[in-house]
Amino acid sequence: MVVARSRAELAAARAALTGTVGVVMTMGALHAGHASLLRTARAACDHVVLTVFVNPLQFGPSEDFDRYPRTFDNDLEIAAAEGADIVFAPTVDEMYPGGQPAVLVTPGPLGEVLEGATRPGHFAGALTVVCKLLHLTRPDVAYFGEKDYQQLVLIRAMARDLDLGVEIRGVPTVREPDGLALSSRNRYLSPADRERALVLSRALRVGAEAGAGLGESPDGILAAARSVIAQTPGVELDYLVLTDPDLGPAPQHGPARLLVAARVSATRLIDNIPVEIP
Repeated sequence: MVVARSRAELAAARAALTGTVGVVMTMGALHAGHASLLRTARAACDHVVLTVFVNPLQFGPSEDFDRYPRTFDNDLEIAAAEGADIVFAPTVDEMYPGGQPAVLVTPGPLGEVLEGATRPGHFAGALTVVCKLLHLTRPDVAYFGEKDYQQLVLIRAMARDLDLGVEIRGVPTVREPDGLALSSRNRYLSPADRERALVLSRALRVGAEAGAGLGESPDGILAAARSVIAQTPGVELDYLVLTDPDLGPAPQHGPARLLVAARVSATRLIDNIPVEIP
């Protein structure tokens, strides 16, 4: 496994790869969810590139860039165990040698709702770094987790609209045995907060069951999920929405997506689940 710190080192290592190449982009602090992405890429591609970069462009002024966990030695162990061929771990100066770039990838109207409404500028920063990393790693396929569902939808739109020539594949969310979606931010939760956080996945599950199992309408699905969250003190709901799979208006029947964001004490968590509206 090659660990590349510079563009030149990455280019040299990438030039040695033949066959199909998959990329998994992360901000480090790898967990079982990231390992699942690497495993999925390894099974489908001849070679796998992992990127580890905490991107300052996607953090707001009041967010946790400096506090974000850095566990690079552990990240390398997971990368090696899952068969990554290259780990690209640049510094901020290597990625943005002229400082913050003057040209950003604009996410459009979809980048201003849900996560974008709460975190202005977040998706412009995320799409910009993903675009740069796609150019630098030159993959055939890029793998992203479905937990960050709005990000996945926007990356697919960017790849399509800008003719980037890469296939974007979503990988299902990995969860703890009790249902909590894996996230690097889970480590900020106290034991009591972690117990409260379980209400998010439980609400999504109840909503999905209200649709497929009980035949509820979109309004009924939302009401069922919302009632679960309302029963748990200490959870501040940001949004709970039902949309179509591309985050447009919820359909009256067929595939849909139920998404939630909430604060549990000082930690903001997101989750989502596919829903079938009968």
